[in-house]
Amino acid sequence: MKKFHQVLLLMTLPMAGYAQLNYPETRKTDQVDDYHGTQVADPYRWLEDDRSAETAAWVKAQNEVTFGYLDKIPFRAALKTRLQQLINYPRYSAPFRRNDWFYFSKNDGLQNQSVLYRQKGLDGTPEVVIDPNGLSADGTTRLAGFAVSKNGNYAAYGLSKAGSDWIEYSVMDLATKQNLPDHLEWVKVSGASWQGDGFYYSRYPKPAGTSELSGKNENHQVYFHKIGTPQSADRLVFEDKANPLRFHNTSVTEDERFVLLYVSDGGKGKKGNALFYLDSKTRDQTFKPVVAEAEEFQYAVVDNVDEKLILQTNDHAPNSKLVLFDPKQPAIANWKVLIPEKPEPLENAGAAGGKLFLTYLKDVTTRAYVYDSMGNLQNEVPLPGPGTAGGFGGERDDKLVFYTFTSYTYPPTIFRYDIASKKSTLFRQPEVKFDPAAYETKQAFYASKDGTRVPMFITHKKGLALDGNNPTILYGYGGFNINLNPSFSALNIAWIEQGGVYVVANLRGGGEYGETWHEQGTKLKKQNVFDDFIAAAEYLIAQKYTSSQKLAIQGGSNGGLLVGAVINQRPDLFRVAIPAVGVMDMLRFQKFTIGFNWIGDYGSSENADEFKALYAFSPLHNLKAGIRYPATLITTADHDDRVVPAHSFKYAARLQEVYKGPNPALIRIETAAGHGGSNLAKAIEQTADVLSFVFQNLGVTPKLDGAEVVIPHGKPDVMTPKMGQNGGAKSKKGSVVRP
Repeated sequence: MKKFHQVLLLMTLPMAGYAQLNYPETRKTDQVDDYHGTQVADPYRWLEDDRSAETAAWVKAQNEVTFGYLDKIPFRAALKTRLQQLINYPRYSAPFRRNDWFYFSKNDGLQNQSVLYRQKGLDGTPEVVIDPNGLSADGTTRLAGFAVSKNGNYAAYGLSKAGSDWIEYSVMDLATKQNLPDHLEWVKVSGASWQGDGFYYSRYPKPAGTSELSGKNENHQVYFHKIGTPQSADRLVFEDKANPLRFHNTSVTEDERFVLLYVSDGGKGKKGNALFYLDSKTRDQTFKPVVAEAEEFQYAVVDNVDEKLILQTNDHAPNSKLVLFDPKQPAIANWKVLIPEKPEPLENAGAAGGKLFLTYLKDVTTRAYVYDSMGNLQNEVPLPGPGTAGGFGGERDDKLVFYTFTSYTYPPTIFRYDIASKKSTLFRQPEVKFDPAAYETKQAFYASKDGTRVPMFITHKKGLALDGNNPTILYGYGGFNINLNPSFSALNIAWIEQGGVYVVANLRGGGEYGETWHEQGTKLKKQNVFDDFIAAAEYLIAQKYTSSQKLAIQGGSNGGLLVGAVINQRPDLFRVAIPAVGVMDMLRFQKFTIGFNWIGDYGSSENADEFKALYAFSPLHNLKAGIRYPATLITTADHDDRVVPAHSFKYAARLQEVYKGPNPALIRIETAAGHGGSNLAKAIEQTADVLSFVFQNLGVTPKLDGAEVVIPHGKPDVMTPKMGQNGGAKSKKGSVVRP
């Protein structure tokens, strides 16, 4: 931070034509909280009430200022048109099979929601199973889960409205494609796991006396629903009232023999999960422990071999391994290692056709291997190049599996792998309106503050001049064992085709190098994540890709926290900041919806040592007067019930209070949308607004002449998660409720 004040004096003024903005006044209160003897003011606490008329009026007033600013950007409409052109191509998911039918999703191009189809055999005629586009007037109802029964006669499917994490489940008779009367509510953090004439699912009690979008979720319960019966008749399978913050999820093995119960306790800061099983072939129909308590390690069932379970675990193996669990000899000392830990992290393990399919990460790029059920290596699956491959799952009698390969300039392409011949063939590739040969991606490694070697991917037009003058977006996340693997986005092409550089930094806190990498970015070590991101920016400037005046940073959710933290610590380093749906109040995040689940990564303000660390970097609490912050566009949504919008509301109010300089400090609040958005039209509009804001504040006028280049290549850019017998692809990293 040397020469800090001198640097501030050199920072540029806003773009010509924009006067100092007049922000709405935000009422302050005298709310003060005591944290272990430290008095902390929280004058905007009232903005946490998402149901109040005063909050609604504040949202309306803020949006009027923000959209008034955006409306003056002359190229914004043309940029939106270009984004529509880029995304307007058919996009498919990889198919999965159930009996004679193959199920897959497709988006014709500009449909708000992908449509679920099926066809008999790979050469059959596709027919619509579920089209969410007609389920709401604004196209914001999405398909959030689809699970077919073992006999293929029924499907349980979940719908999410306006981007909420709450899901409502229905049951479809697949012979007629008509719904049964079954209707299940208050489902969250759950799929549907079929066994016989019904399925297991997890839900919360109906919220009482609190907002369903911001109230704390407690007492996650497991039920069994028998088709053709009302939800009130569902059988309670498991609950733990003594530990109301735990998650309880189930899955069922393909042969329907084992019901598996996963228990995680993020509310107590535990990173691992407990695992129980119920063997349907035994008289004792109670859950027995594989691992009885959720501590530091994770356990997930990949498959079963008769009465034995194949587990993926990082138990004393930070990069994960596969082991065989025998219920007759359940002690951990008796577990047999099938596939030992490797130097590279094991990202996913799946089973199909009597084989095990494992994907590893080598410097954040996928390597795929096939093993037999006893862990003997059969072969590697050659991939098109450095990038990301996923899928490799199916039924035991499958003769082939599908996988998708993608990278930053390689649209997701679906391949078909024949298990007997060990050969891959192209199954589907899209026609995206850009020429991939005109662009390149480089992987670079740089040193963080403590000397740690950190990777980043840099994508741009070929022939880029390293003159320090290239507009650059630096993106990061750095948390919750989540990997930022190479992936394609048609919407990003609108940036790089204008000469922009797009950079993704693989920060500590993620899982790119296994659990050790993750742990180095958690709790009292969270500052490492911010140091890694700052060092990434310094590397790009030192290598003359860009300069501080041409550098924008972006991140969503935990990445929004990242952006908020680093512009507090190094406001001189960045010209533009885009914190999206961020966790900005690090002292109260655990008090809303499922925020308590993040204590394992963040720690909690209720712990004295962890409070000290959280208070030191909390974006909301470290905004200070007298500092020139980058041009900032905060984005959030009114139905975000994961990272509640109050985080962004309070942060925006505080930023507008302390910062009196010429750079815009705006908040864009989407309606009828949640943590991950709600439909394609809104995603395009928000991307157009964000990119317009970035271009404008970096002093770049894009050349938008509407020209299109159609080059057959790759595959879909917006992929629907694989939906199988138990309601979705299994995550070996826990639930889908991380920020």
